[in-house]
Amino acid sequence: MSIPNEALQKLVQEIETQAINAQREINVVKAAVASKQRDIRMLELTSTEVKQLSNDTKMYEGVGKMFMFTPVDKVQTRLSSETAELKSDISNLNKKLHYLETTHKNSREHIDQIFKSTGR
Repeated sequence: MSIPNEALQKLVQEIETQAINAQREINVVKAAVASKQRDIRMLELTSTEVKQLSNDTKMYEGVGKMFMFTPVDKVQTRLSSETAELKSDISNLNKKLHYLETTHKNSREHIDQIFKSTGR
């Protein structure tokens, strides 16, 4: 039993839409990963600079329109926690990227199978 052409076209369009959406999301996720990696690099460079300072160095962090005194160890702790959080985000984004790439690949394979089975 063969599938009617209209149903086949609708099926191909749905699968192609899914593949296009997956490709679009892949690009968004890759951009987010690159952005977070840049942020990690900046935090690591800042952390390296802060480690070179003595503990009695006065440090100030911006809070809105003002600056507040913050001890060096608290700054270092904040930098470490932000770095760990970004690494966790990147790990989650990589999992999402893998899922999206698999979805895109499967969609393309399904479209190829449909065309091969119909002989088009």
